[in-house]
Amino acid sequence: MAKEEKKETETQINLRIKDQDQFYSNESSINFNPNEIILDFKCITHTHDLGNRRGLVLKHNVVILNPFHVKNFASMLNKVIKDYEDKFGEIKKPESIKKAEKIVKKEQKKKSEDKTADDNYFGWLYKIILKARVV
Repeated sequence: MAKEEKKETETQINLRIKDQDQFYSNESSINFNPNEIILDFKCITHTHDLGNRRGLVLKHNVVILNPFHVKNFASMLNKVIKDYEDKFGEIKKPESIKKAEKIVKKEQKKKSEDKTADDNYFGWLYKIILKARVV
């Protein structure tokens, strides 16, 4: 009789874990609202087709967490980064990214210096009016 009682109290659970495909992210963004923090991991890939048309493919995975779990996640991430740097050395910004940032900064500076009246709303409208008169 004791064996029968033991069988009744034991519960078996069938657990199935389905892993998603791995995802490489080369860009991310974070947003929040009062109840949750949204981590959006993106992979942006440039494409060319046979017609030599350029395009972008954007894939993204969104992870939504409550603020408490995000705080724990940040703590774990900081520990992993510290352990990584203790083992392999400080994580530094790659030289190629530094170079790209300088190029973008120069181009932005050049664009701001080249700004004319055509760049504002009325300059743009004036151009349209002139083109309409020519036609």
